Amino acid sequence: MQVTPTIFKAYDIRGIVPSTLDEDLAEGLGKAFGTQAMAEGQSTVAVGRDGRLSGPALLAALVRGLVSVGVQVVDVGLCTTPILYFAAHTVCASGIMVTGSHNPKDYNGFKMVMGGRAIYGDEIIALRQMMQDESWVAQADGSVRQWDVLPAYRERIVGDIRLARPMKIVVDSGNGVAGASAPAIFRALGCEVIELFSEVDGNFPNHHPDPSKPENLNDLIAALKQTGAELGLAFDGDGDRLGIVTNDGQNIYPDRQMQLFAQDVLSRVPGGTVLFDVKCSQRLAPAIAQAGGQPLMYKTGHSLIKAKMKAIEAAGGQAPLGGEMSGHIFFKERWYGFDDGTYAGCRMLEILSQSPDGNAVLHALPTSFSTPELNVACAEGEPHTVTQQLLNKADAHFTAPAQISSIDGLRVDWPDGFGLIRASNTTPVLVLRFEGHTESALQRIQTQMLALLRTVKADATFKAPTH
Repeated sequence: MQVTPTIFKAYDIRGIVPSTLDEDLAEGLGKAFGTQAMAEGQSTVAVGRDGRLSGPALLAALVRGLVSVGVQVVDVGLCTTPILYFAAHTVCASGIMVTGSHNPKDYNGFKMVMGGRAIYGDEIIALRQMMQDESWVAQADGSVRQWDVLPAYRERIVGDIRLARPMKIVVDSGNGVAGASAPAIFRALGCEVIELFSEVDGNFPNHHPDPSKPENLNDLIAALKQTGAELGLAFDGDGDRLGIVTNDGQNIYPDRQMQLFAQDVLSRVPGGTVLFDVKCSQRLAPAIAQAGGQPLMYKTGHSLIKAKMKAIEAAGGQAPLGGEMSGHIFFKERWYGFDDGTYAGCRMLEILSQSPDGNAVLHALPTSFSTPELNVACAEGEPHTVTQQLLNKADAHFTAPAQISSIDGLRVDWPDGFGLIRASNTTPVLVLRFEGHTESALQRIQTQMLALLRTVKADATFKAPTH
C-alpha cells in the first residue's frame, strides 16, 4: 500500500486527515501491528480513541485490520491515552490509541504499546515497511468486544490517592477527552471541582488543548481569580500531559513540578534514579540529589523516557519517576510507569493537601528566568543536520566553565544557566530553550547560543520569548 513516510514519527504515527492519514492507512496499521503482536504471542490488543472528529472512523478501520489478522480486540472506545495504557497494562499487554494529541483539529494518529513497551523508532519504521509491502499475515478467529475500563481506572486511582484535606480546584480540559473522566475522579477524591470546557468536542471551540503554551491557560487563570479556587489543572487533547497554575496565575512548569514529585517519591524510594529530559531546568538535578535520588538527564520523548526507565529496572536499579518539560510525568512508584495527566494531577493534590496553603508550597520551589520552548522552522530533514553542525563547532565556540552535552542536540551548561538547541523528532523545527539564574545571565546565554546557531543557519528566526 502507498503511505506518506513523513507521518511515521519517532514516537508515534501522526498526520492530517484525510490527506496523509485515512481509514485505509488505519486498517493497514491494524494488520501490520496485529501481525507483529501475534508473532510475539500478544493475541489481545486494546484500542481506544480521543475526541477528534475523525476518531470513530479511524478506530473502526483499525479494528477491522486487527481482527483480520486474528487479534482479539478489546475496544475501550472514547478514552484518554492513559486510560488506554491502563487497559494495556491490566487486561492485556498491548494497545493502540487513536489520537492527534495536542495537534490541530485536522490531525490524528496512533500511539502504540506492544508487550508492555512503547513502540518507537525502528519498530515504527518496521511497521511502515510491512504496510508498504503488505506482508501481514491474515488469520481467522479474530474478534472484538467492548469494555468500559473507566470504572476500574477510577477505582485504582481513588484507592491509591489520599488527600489530607478537601481542596477547591478548577479543571480545564480544553474540550479534549480528559473532560469525560478527570473531573469526576477529582470529585471522588473529595475535591470541589469547577469545570472548564469538559464537553468533548473535536472542534476545540474555546482554546487549543495544549497546556505547555501559556496562551492556552488564560481561561484557567481567569476562573481561578473569579472563584477563589486554590489550584488550576489543565490537560492536553488526549490527557497524558498536565499543566498547573497557582491561584495568582503563575504557571508551574513541569520541571518545577518534578522537584516536588521527586521529594515525595524519594521519601519512599531512597536512592532511586529520577529521569528528566534535556529541556528541563538546571534547578532540577540538585533538587533530586538533595532529596536522596540519582538525577539522570536523558533524551526528550515520552517513549524514550519510558524505555530508559524500564532498562534501569531491568538492570537491577530503581527508576520510580520520570518527567519531561512538555508535561509528560511518569510514575513507576505506586503506578505503572506510563504518562498520565490525571494521575499526576492527583499526586500533586495529595502532596499539596498536606500543607495548609498549597500555593505557598509551589511558590517556594526554586526557579530561574527562562524562555518557554522556542521553535525555529526548518526544511524537512534540516534540523538534525543543523544540530550536528552545531556540535562540531561547540568545543571551539564555548570555553570553560561551559559544559557541553550531546545527549540530545546541543545543551551547554554554565554555573548560572543553560542553553539548548535540539532537533524535534516530530516536526521539522529546531527546539530552543534558555535559562539563567538572573535576567542578565539569561540574555548572555541566549545571545551566545544564537550567535553559534546563526553561523550554521543565518536565517534562524523565532517568536520573541516570554518570561
